[in-house]
Amino acid sequence: MQINKQGFGTFALTIFFAMMLRIIPWPHMIQIFNPDWVLLSLIYWSLATPDKVGIFKCWIVGLLTDVLTGRFLGQYALAYSLSSYFCLKLNRRLRQYQIIQQALFIFFTLLLSHLLIFWTTNLFGSTQFHAAFLLPVFTGTLCWPFVYTVLRKFRISSKFY
Repeated sequence: MQINKQGFGTFALTIFFAMMLRIIPWPHMIQIFNPDWVLLSLIYWSLATPDKVGIFKCWIVGLLTDVLTGRFLGQYALAYSLSSYFCLKLNRRLRQYQIIQQALFIFFTLLLSHLLIFWTTNLFGSTQFHAAFLLPVFTGTLCWPFVYTVLRKFRISSKFY
């Protein structure tokens, strides 16, 4: 069994870039629209290369995101691994859909992730639900065609199949 180091570097580079987009100090009006770039990248890699990016890698990336954002350890790990599970379970069906049809699945996956993080945050303290809570879900859904196109070109150019 041969390990494709270039392929793992491609995956790691895109996750690193998504994490950087996650923690950039945007102005408040932009920050409330900032989608979960890491989850969008993980969804793409779970759909494009299901044999190389699985639930365990998504769980590890989730733990890194927990540490990076200062959340309770395991919140993003749970959300990302559960989202990855759904992507892997529906992989063959989703790959045949057009990007716009995939966006509906992305919407529900992002919504599930955000609700799961809200629920786990609410377990440890009382938090208020605001309408702005759903804005990253909508912007993430709108960004999906862009994320899909950019990461697909990046994957093909780096030969990470």
